Amino acid sequence: MAAGIAVVAPSLLVIDDDSRVRTVVRWQLEAEGCTVHEAADGNAAWQAIVDHRPDLVVLDLSLPGVSGLDLLRRLREAGDRTPVVVLSGRSGEGDRILGLDLGADDYLVKPFSPGELAARVRSVLRRVGPPSEQPVPAPVAPGSRLRIDPWTREVELDGVPVPLTAREFDLLAFLAAHPRHVFTRGQLLEQVWASSTGWQSEATVTEHVHRLRHKLGPGHLVTVRGVGYRLEP
Repeated sequence: MAAGIAVVAPSLLVIDDDSRVRTVVRWQLEAEGCTVHEAADGNAAWQAIVDHRPDLVVLDLSLPGVSGLDLLRRLREAGDRTPVVVLSGRSGEGDRILGLDLGADDYLVKPFSPGELAARVRSVLRRVGPPSEQPVPAPVAPGSRLRIDPWTREVELDGVPVPLTAREFDLLAFLAAHPRHVFTRGQLLEQVWASSTGWQSEATVTEHVHRLRHKLGPGHLVTVRGVGYRLEP
């Protein structure tokens, strides 16, 4: 190791309602040199993601209250690209396809080999690159005036709730995950509407930006002439 260079241990979050599974996974991943946090349900998991900013999540699908699929869906809808390895007792092909389609990076069926899980975690971490190269999602927009909660899908401005439609929230949350990054209307159609301009007009983006500005007031959504829009913290 080069002098003066510190190796940062990957930070992982294990989400499973079975404490025995969490313990086995934690022991295996800590032996790999990882820092491991745990959560037993969807609500605790979301708070742990906000608090710890893990480099990777190991996620069970059968969670009490909020399912793992719902948690994964809301993370991706909010623009959070934290790598997710699903660890589930659901072995059906449909479950695996759904989990991967929702944005999981890998899918491992229980009962599982701790060693194989560790190997898959290493593989995913290699693909996404070192933690310093990964974009950091922003469930709360930087600054104190605008607060965005991707889990509850609630927005507050100066502590006052701001009612948004589902698509308005999706657009705002995506821009908040990339503060000051300028996106064209075409890029926003692809990322937020999952559409190309072939069947959805770019005027749709313009209209939603107009509505958001009306609800949030000036200064948050900035037009970059000839290019597109950005969220200004």
